[in-house]
Amino acid sequence: MTGAAAIEQRAALWLVRRENIDWSPADQAEFEAWLEQSMAHKAAYWRLEHGWREADRIGSLGLAQNEAVTSRRNGMSFWRPLAIAASFVVALMAGIDQVLIWPSSAVTPQHFETTVGVRKIVPLVDGSRVELNTASAVRTAVNDKVREVWLDKGEAYFEIAHRDGLPFVVHAGSRTVTVLGTKFSVRRDGDKVTVSVVEGRVRVDDAIQPDSVPAAIITAGDVAVARGSSTLLAGKSEDRVVSSLGWRNGILNFSDTTLVDAAAEFNRYNAKKIRIGDDETGAIRIGGTFQVSNVDGFVRLLHEAYGLKIEDSDKGVTISS
Repeated sequence: MTGAAAIEQRAALWLVRRENIDWSPADQAEFEAWLEQSMAHKAAYWRLEHGWREADRIGSLGLAQNEAVTSRRNGMSFWRPLAIAASFVVALMAGIDQVLIWPSSAVTPQHFETTVGVRKIVPLVDGSRVELNTASAVRTAVNDKVREVWLDKGEAYFEIAHRDGLPFVVHAGSRTVTVLGTKFSVRRDGDKVTVSVVEGRVRVDDAIQPDSVPAAIITAGDVAVARGSSTLLAGKSEDRVVSSLGWRNGILNFSDTTLVDAAAEFNRYNAKKIRIGDDETGAIRIGGTFQVSNVDGFVRLLHEAYGLKIEDSDKGVTISS
């Protein structure tokens, strides 16, 4: 059994135990100690608890019946088979990014998102700010006891207000980024997570296997690229960090970038898509600074500089040799 699977199984056991009528203060203390051991413990339990609540809600609507469940209101113990919890573990691990996870502290959750080509600045109640890039979405849970954000898709730039003893945690796929006060960005591309630090220091943890994968500590000018259980650290990359944040000013910066990758970047910001007609064209490397919304200007320069063919249609622009 993997470390992640063992954590999920333990979370399921805790969930069932807490529904027993003989749950004691000692049990509660042991449970809270287990939660505090790792953010992965908290995440696993919150996921499972949310799924359990959703099942109760569906059952109350008459969409599910479970005669084995008896009500505490009648003075009887409230019990469900462990198999139900195990089924939640399987389902929730399969859809980890789609489950709403909220901390146990009382907080009103908020959701913010942007459409293609739109950016948004979100001020948080603790004085921090989140700047969302194109086609991005975050969920926030911030008050005087907890500061957590889930980057569900896209990219966001964070300016975090310092709070003694109260870290700010960003969840992005299989990674958690923990800070006290700093400026950094997080980007998600499928299972790839990129963290770029402008100021201060952050810790990047593997949320799935926290005990087997060492945390990466990155400081100003560093870039960490994580995928699966691997994290690559590019230290002293100040120019790359600045370049990657050009979107905050409506700019894309390319340096020795393949045309296929440059086109993919433009496509993040525009409804009018760029298509590469052949591999030879896609392998061309370019550099320069471009406005994110100026697709026509970009392809016109490619035609003038490389003699590439440009086919403009309602479906987008196709570039070929």
